[in-house]
Amino acid sequence: MKKKYNWSVLIGAAFLMASSAIGPGFLTQTAVFTEQLGASFAFVILLSIILDAIAQLNIWRIIAVADQPAQDIANKVFPGAGYFLSFLVFLGGLAFNIGNIAGAGLGLNVLFGISIAQGAVISAIIAIGIFIYKEAGKAMDTFAKTMGLLKIALALYIAYVSNPPIAEAVIRSVNPTQFSFSAVLTIVGGTVGGYITFSGAHRLLDARQTGIDNLPAVNKGALSAIGLASVMRLLLFIAALGVVSTGAKLNPDNPAASVFQLASGQFGYKVFGLVIWAAGISSVVGSAYTSISFIKSFHPTILKYNRAITIVFILVSCLIFILIGKPVKILLAVGAINGLILPIALGIMLIAAYRSKIIFQYKQPLWLTISGLGVVGTMIWMGYGTILQLFTH
Repeated sequence: MKKKYNWSVLIGAAFLMASSAIGPGFLTQTAVFTEQLGASFAFVILLSIILDAIAQLNIWRIIAVADQPAQDIANKVFPGAGYFLSFLVFLGGLAFNIGNIAGAGLGLNVLFGISIAQGAVISAIIAIGIFIYKEAGKAMDTFAKTMGLLKIALALYIAYVSNPPIAEAVIRSVNPTQFSFSAVLTIVGGTVGGYITFSGAHRLLDARQTGIDNLPAVNKGALSAIGLASVMRLLLFIAALGVVSTGAKLNPDNPAASVFQLASGQFGYKVFGLVIWAAGISSVVGSAYTSISFIKSFHPTILKYNRAITIVFILVSCLIFILIGKPVKILLAVGAINGLILPIALGIMLIAAYRSKIIFQYKQPLWLTISGLGVVGTMIWMGYGTILQLFTH
């Protein structure tokens, strides 16, 4: 008998992962690297999509088959590895969440003229409301889908009005004239690094969409999530390319806002406010949910008060932002840091795929393992190249 899948949960998990990826940092990184690399950024995006898809397929499949969260799998691979991975993901998630809160606050500032700090507090309250709601899982799925579609629709409009040189972008996607290690590391890190790839996988665990029988659906969910994030990245890239190819300079204090404003004037600026608010608020939800999912299996008390701890996590992120200020540089740095976390996380998952006490009778396809090892090697190489670039410039 053909297995019935809960497509609503699977699509919700895909949108949760994609929404976690498409945060304020995603908008900022895309604008900055488009200005730096021009049409050649298309090659970086194409390369990152391939790396993202391989990493995500491996991680989602192994978590689904093992039917355990990543930290428990890691602890079975190497004692203590799960705690180390959780520490990295939790810290990365907190740092990202400060930027997400800032982005959401900035969005409300652009839309309604209130201060960024006030906007951050209002956004934090809305995110907390989603977790307080009794049907939080369903609310999170619906919210992620709605915000994801809204962001794509608005980015499509700006990409259209900016009149980009698409033919040149297509050529440069396979024949670049410029390349940047840090761009690849940051873009991959900002899409599947740190907590992001685990957000959808852990949502499937909570919704009990696991096991070998569910693998075809897990594959579709994982690839759909990458597809959604990639469509948004491409739309933002061609929108930014249309603007910078005219010789216009982006405002370094808010490069993403410049793209929208230069493409479509004051209306474009308001559209940016809505896009960055949607990006910020949905990433706050994804980051908080996933960061806490990495520690809740360690102690019954954490599991019992998991919702309250999630709310505190959001409040602490908001408070740190209000005390520190707007972290545009942090948004770029955290993407790179999450890129450095990815080879550790993926490497552990690939070892787990060959431990029968973790994955039972499941046989990992050889092509997935080999390509997964390729991603681990590439990300380590890119990380080394990025660190070298930092110290030689």
